[in-house]
Amino acid sequence: MIWDMVGDILMSALRLSVPILFAAFGGLLSERSGIANIALEANLLFSAFVGAAVTALTGDVWVGAFAGIAASVVVGFLFGSVCIWGRGDQIVIGTAFNLLAFGLIPVFTKALFNVTGSTPALSTEQTFHQPLVFFALAIMVMFSLEILFRFTRHGLRVTAAGENPAALLTQGVNHNLVRLRAVTEGAVLTGLGGVYLSLCQGSGYIREMSAGRGFIALAALIFGGWRPLPTFAACFFFAIADAIQMQLQGQKIAEVTVPNQFIQILPYVATLFVLIFYATRMRAPAAINRDF
Repeated sequence: MIWDMVGDILMSALRLSVPILFAAFGGLLSERSGIANIALEANLLFSAFVGAAVTALTGDVWVGAFAGIAASVVVGFLFGSVCIWGRGDQIVIGTAFNLLAFGLIPVFTKALFNVTGSTPALSTEQTFHQPLVFFALAIMVMFSLEILFRFTRHGLRVTAAGENPAALLTQGVNHNLVRLRAVTEGAVLTGLGGVYLSLCQGSGYIREMSAGRGFIALAALIFGGWRPLPTFAACFFFAIADAIQMQLQGQKIAEVTVPNQFIQILPYVATLFVLIFYATRMRAPAAINRDF
């Protein structure tokens, strides 16, 4: 009985970890380059919505998936451009992009489908059914990022842009372009997480379906010290917390049924405790949210 429950929790955590992993890895690329990316939630929402909307309109899940990733790239490119050349505070800009997603997507759903906040339910043929494939892809991304930062010129330039942009300038490399490229590449990964939400984990887009996963991914990124492997472990930890709260819903403790509202906040409480007790020990990239 207990082992069955443990197995169910682990399998559920595996599925739930996928969007957090892709968002965290996307944020990792951005933040290692010096761009504080609090707009991960917006990337997830726009990619999930566009992926589901295009699939519903065309009937082709692959077209929808590529459209969702492209939408995330556009959002990432705009976010990076505003942060770099608008010279505003990156946290404020990211918050603005999140608010834009919360407000603009319901307008689009109303205009396209005459429903506020969601797309039509997709058929079985219009969705993916391979969460394990997405999870395996996330693992491949993790190892690719390890190789990128350790052994490639682009990875070293991304790290330099986040730590000491002046070092790039002395070599004749435009650190702003390095940052923009990193943010855009990260948007591709985050877009995969959004597509997974609406076209694999779900069967269409529902209002604010990211449910704070972008912020949890950001916490996992900090918890992981801006490194791929520890970030992966942190994402899976938060996914386990989410899986446990799903298992505990409706359960009785000493013949008393715990209200679901208290159970549902477990992942967010775990996130807060991690940030309170651990994040202060981590050192962010030196040039993050700084203009040069």
